[in-house]
Amino acid sequence: MFEFADIIKFLISFFVILPIVTLIHLSGHIFFVTLFRGSEKKIIIGCGPMVFCIWNIEVRKYYFWNGACEFKSLKHDNRVTNTLIYLGGSLFNLISIFLVQAFISQGILDSSVFWSQFTYFSFYILFFSLFPMYFSDGSPSDGKAAVLALKKQDEKKISDDIQFRKIEEQDKPEERFRVCNK
Repeated sequence: MFEFADIIKFLISFFVILPIVTLIHLSGHIFFVTLFRGSEKKIIIGCGPMVFCIWNIEVRKYYFWNGACEFKSLKHDNRVTNTLIYLGGSLFNLISIFLVQAFISQGILDSSVFWSQFTYFSFYILFFSLFPMYFSDGSPSDGKAAVLALKKQDEKKISDDIQFRKIEEQDKPEERFRVCNK
């Protein structure tokens, strides 16, 4: 039966746990961007107007809804590096699920609704990021974008998690501006 306490659990899940899981996902993308020497990196949590910025993490008014990571050019830019960037977010979600479960089994963390919801939302984002499909707006999921990158069919390079755009004329023509959404 649905009770008032369940509403509190939902609110905590949507306003605390989901943004944390989103941050972990976006950190996975940025980790690989950093590994492949990407420039001008930034993580954006939420959407709407910016509320504040800490380091390279920008928090938006609706911090619980979506997120993005931005970067410009990679020193090591090829099929494999692009594929790892696409899959990096899901890899970090998977690692976080295993870490939480390992800590619970070792008694380091107590089994609780918080960790159960954390695992649920991590798996949710992991599944829909990796499922190789096109979204209704025509952009591919991370999994589909990774397949396209491996097949060298990612010329348009627009996905739900990563959008590649040509940058302004003052920059080198071979550089691309990339935006990772989640």
